[in-house]
Amino acid sequence: MKFLGMGVPELLIILAVILLIFGPKNLPKLGNAIGKTVKNLRDGMGEGQKDAEEATDEEEVVEEVVEEPAPKKTVKKKVVKKAE
Repeated sequence: MKFLGMGVPELLIILAVILLIFGPKNLPKLGNAIGKTVKNLRDGMGEGQKDAEEATDEEEVVEEVVEEPAPKKTVKKKVVKKAE
């Protein structure tokens, strides 16, 4: 079984070196920190995809307001003729 082009013996050697460097007491803390980092990265990537999908899915609603001119007032003039 190969993982990233490495076999089982290579992975065991790498894990042994990590154990020697960090020690058995710090390995759980290291694993926890790596797990949280990976989770945050996945969540962040997922939110970016959600935002992009929402932006393309939502149609922008534009309400067009047409102002009609006020009705013209008709002025009626009374012409009164004086008797001569």
